[in-house]
Amino acid sequence: MNKRLLYFFSLAALASCSAAGETSTSTRPNRTPVAYNTVVECTLYDGMNKQSAQLTTVGSGMEVQVMDTVDAYFVKARVTKDGKPLTGYMYRTCFPQR
Repeated sequence: MNKRLLYFFSLAALASCSAAGETSTSTRPNRTPVAYNTVVECTLYDGMNKQSAQLTTVGSGMEVQVMDTVDAYFVKARVTKDGKPLTGYMYRTCFPQR
């Protein structure tokens, strides 16, 4: 009897998990890059700490593609320099508030 109950509950749990996965909608927004213009001169870093290497300096008014908002301080961004795309991290304060 215990084996049948265990089997029944495990089968019910698996069915509810698969049904929930099919009907739920994702709350994450679409991750396509969004173009922004910088408001101040900023640096594109290869990481998110003070020891990260600087990839390039982005001038004021330059277009940057923001790919993801990583945390409270940084965004993942892509910049084109000399025809070559560079991907790294920039401070959020480089962009206007929206």
